[in-house]
Amino acid sequence: MKNVHMSLEGGHTLALECLLANGCDDLNATAIADRMIQAEGDLCHSHGLFRLPWYASGVKSGRANGKARPKVEQLAPAVIRVDGDGGFAPLGQEVGHQPLVDCARKNGIAALAFVNMFHIAAMWPEVEKLAMDGLCALACTASYPYVAPAGGIKALYGTNPIGFAWPRPDGPPLVFDQASSSMARGEIQIAARDGHDVPETAGIGPDGEATTDPNVVLAGAQLGFGGYKGASLAMMVELLAGPLIGEFLSVEALEDDGGAGGPPKGGELMLALDPTRFGDADGFLARGEKLFTEILAQDGTRLPGARRFVHREKTGASGFEIPESLHETILGLM
Repeated sequence: MKNVHMSLEGGHTLALECLLANGCDDLNATAIADRMIQAEGDLCHSHGLFRLPWYASGVKSGRANGKARPKVEQLAPAVIRVDGDGGFAPLGQEVGHQPLVDCARKNGIAALAFVNMFHIAAMWPEVEKLAMDGLCALACTASYPYVAPAGGIKALYGTNPIGFAWPRPDGPPLVFDQASSSMARGEIQIAARDGHDVPETAGIGPDGEATTDPNVVLAGAQLGFGGYKGASLAMMVELLAGPLIGEFLSVEALEDDGGAGGPPKGGELMLALDPTRFGDADGFLARGEKLFTEILAQDGTRLPGARRFVHREKTGASGFEIPESLHETILGLM
């Protein structure tokens, strides 16, 4: 498979031009391109330019609003809602970030409900940004039904990722973003594209049969990580990012799509906590560092998400690569 090499700046320009050509205005296109290239810079290709055709098709079809203007509303002293105006999540997250920070600092804890938006981006950027402001953060979102419930064989839950971030005194925060499924959907799609097998724990075929063929998994159902434990977390996310905030379950997002094959419309719940308001304003960072030191004292360990920051330093100078076929697909959309 041939690859195309590009700088982060070149990738951003490509994404921006494609989004503008397919109906986004500059504000929305820039926010989306920023998020995709951040993923490429972290070498998370499943959330980088791989997603660009989905973004473009969602806007071009009229399903997603490429000229969205998200609005912030205070629902309660510690609860904020951002209506995404039918657009994609990155711009709404930019609009909602500072109000969430201010609310958490005022109250010690704050919740932000994103509604009426399409979230197909990586989740770590929004929690990482909160940790850079000294807050602890949690976030979760649903998608289309891809994951079978424990004991079942039909897709019902989304891959339903959970993001977490913890501030650190000297250097980047601790950040992780992981699906409730054994593998992220994008990773299975890339394995199918590139002709690679997936672990047998990734999913099952349409009749519940075990398989390592990613195409069979995509036709069947993914599995939660750790069996019923991951499935339980996926169910939790369905409820928190759906009914709690007045948004779709994964099955309802698919019904709303009506066979168009566009991105899933739904919600995201974010929680921000100010550690200085929980009774140990002077010691929480040091005690967190003690835990991280104990983890790293064991051979073979690393902190979750640490490789992303290493990748980020390298790609800033060296750039990244995407498959030639993806590059041609993107050019064909312009």
